[in-house]
Amino acid sequence: MQRGDRVLFIGDSITDSGRRDAAPPLGNGYVALFKDLVDVTKPELKLDVVNKGISGNTVLDLRARWEDDVLALRPKAVSVLIGINDVHRYLGGEERLSPQRYYETYRELLELTTRRLDARILLMAPFYVAKPVDEARRKVLDVLTRYVEAVEKLSREYSTLYIDLHAKFQRLLEHIDPAELAPDAIHPTRKGHMLIAYEAYKALIGD
Repeated sequence: MQRGDRVLFIGDSITDSGRRDAAPPLGNGYVALFKDLVDVTKPELKLDVVNKGISGNTVLDLRARWEDDVLALRPKAVSVLIGINDVHRYLGGEERLSPQRYYETYRELLELTTRRLDARILLMAPFYVAKPVDEARRKVLDVLTRYVEAVEKLSREYSTLYIDLHAKFQRLLEHIDPAELAPDAIHPTRKGHMLIAYEAYKALIGD
């Protein structure tokens, strides 16, 4: 990254984290922690970090606002974290958010971005911070795998940076109780957000 570069994070409530009301403009989650990590390790970069997360969003919502919230801002790096709402709504019967439709819509976003911007792209896989202790959680974990695979496939196709957040959270569950990372399995605690921020920092800035 170069001095003054704009780094844009986009996604759902995990990215939003109160940035539109409780804690503008970056929220109180991983985006703000990422900015703090950069500021204390590489203050000379003076990165312009932008949070464009909106709670409840799916990949279809990102597609609807991609022009205004990403392309028009011409960032030098774009990080995308989307998918858990797609999973839950697909399980609830919304076929338009199936793994295949998710892949196709996500691919449109990447196609637009690579054509219009000269930017590094970081794709972060959706995650579910839970163990398969009951049928409901087993079902979500099983279906989520297909969305994670879609993001991994897109990353290969478009040669982007990639973080398998689901795998990283699952490894942490070998040592840390799920409630310490995300009590509802979806929305991270500060500790969970720190994992995301740290991984994004390593991917975009380096060790």
